[in-house]
Amino acid sequence: MRKEETIDYCLRTTWQSLCKMYNEQASKYDTTMTTAFVMLSIDKKNGTRSTDLGPKLGMEPTSLSRTLKDMEAKGLIFREKNPKDKRSVLIKLTDFGMEKRELSKTYVLKFNDTIKEHIPMEKLKTFFEVSEEINRLIVDKLIFDE
Repeated sequence: MRKEETIDYCLRTTWQSLCKMYNEQASKYDTTMTTAFVMLSIDKKNGTRSTDLGPKLGMEPTSLSRTLKDMEAKGLIFREKNPKDKRSVLIKLTDFGMEKRELSKTYVLKFNDTIKEHIPMEKLKTFFEVSEEINRLIVDKLIFDE
């Protein structure tokens, strides 16, 4: 089997193209795809616990910490003690962060709308079903015996 015929090759090259596309757009605003997705993952109203962001985004704690520090320096977020649990911190968007979040959202929606214009809904439904099943197999550790 050639590498071009493997499922992981298809997923990896598609993800790399997607990252490149989003990073090209984000660079026009002096940011990154990662920063944009972090902003989109923060609850607009109540903020999000910092410990919930990593798993939500599939990021390692050190990468997330670096990203949050950069976002704070750029005035996109601020940290606040969680009133429900003083041991944890909530990450909240500043007004500037809310503006940039909305901009990021327009790019994500544009991507989705363009895909929907070019790929029939039935094929997209199958794509989502297959993606969910692949993810389930990975999460349930059914691919490699440990």
